[in-house]
Amino acid sequence: MTKSFLADTVPTPISLGLSEQSTEKNPERESVKVVIYGSKTGVNNTILTLYKLGFAQVNEWSPLLPSSKPGEVMSILTRHIMTT
Repeated sequence: MTKSFLADTVPTPISLGLSEQSTEKNPERESVKVVIYGSKTGVNNTILTLYKLGFAQVNEWSPLLPSSKPGEVMSILTRHIMTT
């Protein structure tokens, strides 16, 4: 049986040193992108699940964008993290 990656309880979000500062102004920060590919329903459901788990706010994700595969979309989350 495959175990679900979802926890039974919602964990407390961990501070990751996130900031909206540009990496050009602060070289100790790095831009990191998280991309979800799938059907519209699949991508939206994954974004909502990640929100419930405290990973990211729904409005932090890009609007649904077409991917190179017909019928598939993607959404991108960009974070700026501390590298030192």
